[in-house]
Amino acid sequence: MKSVAAAVGVSMSTVSNAYNKPDQLSADVRERIFAAARDLGYSGPHAAARSLRSRRAGAIGLLLTEQLSYAFSDPFAVGLLAGLSEIAERTRTGLLLIPLARYEPGADEETMHESVETMRNAVVDGVVGYCVDAGHPALEVISHRGLPFAHTEDHIAAGRRVLIDEAEAMRGLGEYLARLGHTHIAMVVDSGRATTVPHEITDATALYNNARMRMQGLREGIGADARLTVVSGGHNSVESGIAAAAVALDRRDRPTAIAAGGDVLAFGVIEAMRQRGLEPGRDISVTGFDDIPAAESIGLTTVRQPIREKGRLLGRMLLDPSYAEDRVVLPTELVIRSSTGPMRS
Repeated sequence: MKSVAAAVGVSMSTVSNAYNKPDQLSADVRERIFAAARDLGYSGPHAAARSLRSRRAGAIGLLLTEQLSYAFSDPFAVGLLAGLSEIAERTRTGLLLIPLARYEPGADEETMHESVETMRNAVVDGVVGYCVDAGHPALEVISHRGLPFAHTEDHIAAGRRVLIDEAEAMRGLGEYLARLGHTHIAMVVDSGRATTVPHEITDATALYNNARMRMQGLREGIGADARLTVVSGGHNSVESGIAAAAVALDRRDRPTAIAAGGDVLAFGVIEAMRQRGLEPGRDISVTGFDDIPAAESIGLTTVRQPIREKGRLLGRMLLDPSYAEDRVVLPTELVIRSSTGPMRS
């Protein structure tokens, strides 16, 4: 910067203004400075150094205990990111995706250490948590750094939050299935792992908190006399839904209704049924959760939640100084379509 200032015959502050406050200089002076900078191989103020000086990174981070590709392929994640990005754009704030390993009891120490270092080195002004476990060591790093934190989980004590009542939403769906006469229901859930052998879930402690809450609500909704079988085929994907549905559909005492923990899993359930010549809503009722755009086109009965609004509010909690709410519970709605019907005798 000194060399550029000397070449042009201006002060260092004038060179700085050319990059940071261009409206304070004439077009002619700016162009002379940029021309000298090009000749000298100077690309402008160093971004990391500028962030240290200003104590502002100009970006917020989104924590994912998923692969980065999940943020661009999962419809719920895409909707959440869209809402968050709307708010970030208004303040010219960038968005940094921060992938972490999932935390669970007995997790590999080296892998957890890598996640801690990833969070420690992230150059951000605040953090949004998406599907992060309460005991994840990265949360302690956020606290120690004093970063503003907003998330979607009520079981995480720190930070601000935007929620839905997971159990109540699924309770209402369970009551609806009970009114249709269903007494044996299977629930398909995301195990939180990319690959796993399709299996029946007997210990729910390893599942994400929202899956556990939805299981609890469904059990309460269908009533004590009804039977609930919980199965998983792995990660939240159509393929996992197909694999998990096979466990439920190929048993002798086949359930009369299958409630998926998300719409994407429900799509897999419907595909598995069609491979067996079964029609949703006629032979077996199928439900989802979220009401992503594709749910309506296939007639999926599901629980609608305001996905994009979740992202907007999380963004406002970090970037809008006038936003005062620390905990927001958004409404849900049971949307009934053709994939459900009365139990067939």
